Amino acid sequence: MIRTLCTLALLAGPVLAGEKEMRHFLDALRRAETGGMPAAGIGAVGDGGASIGPYQIQRAYWTDSRQKSGRYEDCLRDARYSEQVMLGYWKRYCPDALASENWEVLARVHNGGPKGHKKKATDGYWSKVQKEMKR
Repeated sequence: MIRTLCTLALLAGPVLAGEKEMRHFLDALRRAETGGMPAAGIGAVGDGGASIGPYQIQRAYWTDSRQKSGRYEDCLRDARYSEQVMLGYWKRYCPDALASENWEVLARVHNGGPKGHKKKATDGYWSKVQKEMKR
């Protein structure tokens, strides 16, 4: 519960000492998704138009996040909103990983869906995120 509150604080405002790891992870995830894009992926569209924004969020992911505010299209240009969507998704599908800061599970679920952490297909994505985390 404490870590979830810290994560909510992170998404709402300035980074405090205890939130640096989450910010570092989110930055690595963003670079893995759209690192080559100008302005760190703001306005990025991928997967033939199916994924948008700096974290390449798809409409089904946004819906599953149960985000009560905003619109899916807000993911295209608002990194903080996208991070709120991701937090909602993780709280729904992998709350234990979120609470324990299990970056591998969080990254693989982000990439591969609710059971993404169990899919061989997300191994390469996790490697890419790990590489970005070492920067």
